[in-house]
Order: sequence, then C-alpha cells, then structure tokens
Amino acid sequence: MGATKSDLFTQQQNELANMAKALAHPARIAILQYLVKKNACVCGDLVEELGLAQATTSQHLKELKIAGLIQGTIEGASVCYCINPKVWNRYGKLLGAFFSEAADITSCC
Repeated sequence: MGATKSDLFTQQQNELANMAKALAHPARIAILQYLVKKNACVCGDLVEELGLAQATTSQHLKELKIAGLIQGTIEGASVCYCINPKVWNRYGKLLGAFFSEAADITSCC
C-alpha cells in the first residue's frame, strides 16, 4: 500500500497489515518456527533447514527483519538471527485482539 493511503487507517490496522505482509510466505513462517524452537541466535543453519538458496533465505530474513519480528547480530563473518521479543509480543497481542473482536461469530449470511 502506498504511503499516501496508509494514513486513512488506524495505527493498529497498519501494524496488522505490516505483520500480515511479513508472515505472508510459508518460508517466513518456517523461519520463525525454527527460531522459536531453537530459542537462540541461529547463523548458517537456516539455509540447510529450509532447503532454499542462500539468496532466497536472505531475502526472507530481510523481510522479517524489516517487520521487526527478528533481529540480527554480527558474529565474525556471519549474522545470527533470533526472535525480537518486544515486537513478537506486540504482534501477538494485536493479532489476539483482532481475532477476539469476532470471537462469537457462529454463522454467516
């Protein structure tokens, strides 16, 4: 969405949209699941774990980092990634609130 149109929506709506965009690929979900499972910084394991090319994995990591879901630290010649707990928890609360707004839906049309 263009920056000129995002001001038509609430901050919460924009945050949820950014989160959804970051999660909108199965490789990114797999990366996040792997990082949550490891609960530590992970360097070179991701390429092997995902079975994707290094460049493809790097692009997915970049998208997750832009969204703030992960953070990276440089260790020698490599970058190690882990979940950013502050953003992770914020997105969890936003998504939970979003779904709880319609928790009582039992039928449609």
